[in-house]
Amino acid sequence: MTDQAMKLRWGHININVSNLENSIEFYRKLGFESFIPAIPYLGITAEVDPKPIDTASNTALGLPNESTARACIMQLDNGFPKIDLTEFSDISQRFQAKPLNNADLGLVRICLASANLNTDYEQLVKQGVEFISPPQIAKDGLAEIATCIDPDGTLIELLQVHLEKWPRLE
Repeated sequence: MTDQAMKLRWGHININVSNLENSIEFYRKLGFESFIPAIPYLGITAEVDPKPIDTASNTALGLPNESTARACIMQLDNGFPKIDLTEFSDISQRFQAKPLNNADLGLVRICLASANLNTDYEQLVKQGVEFISPPQIAKDGLAEIATCIDPDGTLIELLQVHLEKWPRLE
């Protein structure tokens, strides 16, 4: 028997949402587009009527039996990772906790690269996107950072990196 090295690669990031349409609209403002209006391997779609998730998938994902949901897979520039926006039918009854923030442990934010953070920030603010603060210049001007908040409180960091200012490691 031979040892085979694991060869994992990006798949997707799942974001549970309270209103699928509102979240799709928000992520479109950030430049995402619909990849598939469904999550086929779970049997759920973006259609108005939530679909049941099969028992094996509920078990594998740690969801209650008989969970129903709607979902949409979105992407940036045909790349990976994709994001799965999932609206569970009874999420408000099952999940009372707020999303994690930067002071918590675990996955607290996703980061999107920007070529011109100030311009992106201004355009998003005009579209009603909420930010924690205006863009800030990071240590030694190595980057500029601004964090916006999706409709359910998920943090999205927008980052413009200035690699020309980074120290050279030799």
